[in-house]
Amino acid sequence: MTRTPVRFAVAVAVAAIAPLLAAASAARAQAVDPQTIPSTYRQVADRLIDAAVANQHAYERLGELVDRFGPRLSGSQSLEKAMDWARAQMEQDGLENVRSEPVMVPHWVRGEESAALVQPWRKDLAMMGLGGSVGTPAGGITAPVYVVSSFDDLKAHAADAKGKIVLFDAPFVSYGRTVAYRVNGAIEAAKAGAVASLIRSVASYSIYSPHTGVMRYDSAVRKIPHAAITVEDAEMLHRMQDRGQPVVVHLEMGAKTLPDAQSQNVMAEVTGREKPDEVVIISGHMDSWDVGQGAMDDGGGAVAAWEAVRLMHDLGLRPRRTVRVVLWTNEENGTRGGEAYARDHAAQLDKHVLAIESDGGVFKPQGFGFSGPDGAMPIVQQVGKLLDRIGAGSVTRGGGGEDISPMMHEGVPGMGLQVDGERYFWFHHSNGDTLDKLDPGQMAECVATLAVMAYVVADLPEPLPHGGSSR
Repeated sequence: MTRTPVRFAVAVAVAAIAPLLAAASAARAQAVDPQTIPSTYRQVADRLIDAAVANQHAYERLGELVDRFGPRLSGSQSLEKAMDWARAQMEQDGLENVRSEPVMVPHWVRGEESAALVQPWRKDLAMMGLGGSVGTPAGGITAPVYVVSSFDDLKAHAADAKGKIVLFDAPFVSYGRTVAYRVNGAIEAAKAGAVASLIRSVASYSIYSPHTGVMRYDSAVRKIPHAAITVEDAEMLHRMQDRGQPVVVHLEMGAKTLPDAQSQNVMAEVTGREKPDEVVIISGHMDSWDVGQGAMDDGGGAVAAWEAVRLMHDLGLRPRRTVRVVLWTNEENGTRGGEAYARDHAAQLDKHVLAIESDGGVFKPQGFGFSGPDGAMPIVQQVGKLLDRIGAGSVTRGGGGEDISPMMHEGVPGMGLQVDGERYFWFHHSNGDTLDKLDPGQMAECVATLAVMAYVVADLPEPLPHGGSSR
């Protein structure tokens, strides 16, 4: 759908509901009891939802982003070009206070890489170096492989791992638990004297697809190359070892870390009509890994947050407080964007009423996870009821996001958009993270969900209680 008809329809809608908005504004002049929020804001919330789901503009904009710029790893020109494009588009949208704020970010480069099974037979292994890994020496590493199922398994057989390539074949239990092998595997393998380490990709399903992601080193332990192979190959190598077959792999990685690079957070606003210095943030991160298109993680979340603010602007909705969209840099391998924002805005964080992040894929929305004072929970739960018509009204304890976590640590209440994430870890950090994995209608509902929560919280007569988070 082209944009001109959408804007015409929006203009007609604004004219039609102007009396309703004026009446609602007057009704909200007094403090609102949480129980009255659904009836007070029903008409405005329905108008936001109707406008969001009436077209595929969010999906089309996401398609332009990922097809035009591709993957957007921190330090890359593709990320900075995407950020510049977003800022220019926000200005064309007519949003207010469009700007970028500088951030220095890590600059890791993958380089040429490959892995091959040498014994018991020859086979190229699909692999991906893990973000932050060192490279192999010139000519690569050829060594026997020792397969373990866990860190405890490695510790129990540390003598068997010395001088070998350690492979962690740890099945996916949950992202929070299984990702430990990606993050800390090189450290533990190096402690055992390994020359390199591999992991079974952190994925809940696989069609021979390796998955990358961030890893780390300990300054007290020797740095060794660290990479991911497919679920299928990890299981195969494990079976070979269990049968007593010799397993030898050749690994080559040209990975290196360059000096930090200049990047930016990009932001824009609908300025509050009464309390413009009080802020509600909705956000997603624009950086991705250097594979796939970064559509699901997290181009979709960034564009959905942006579209939610554009929707308010196009509908002529101006809440009491400012709603600010932030497109973060460097979530994937550093969280420097969120840290820089919290540092640079430290003096204003007491006026940040709520920070929302969308970073779980823009699949079918279910609601939000909330971290904040107990007194705020009944309020946001009543706001959530405005989203029941699209099945997105649930507000549960515990939520936020990596980019907003530095603010949350300073007492700003945080929220994370919750979606049906059944397929998320099928494609996460892989070449399969492409636009086709998302549904235009579900993405539009995510826009609606973010817009309603942000608008109503920004418009309440009193701000949400601030303070220690209940996670």
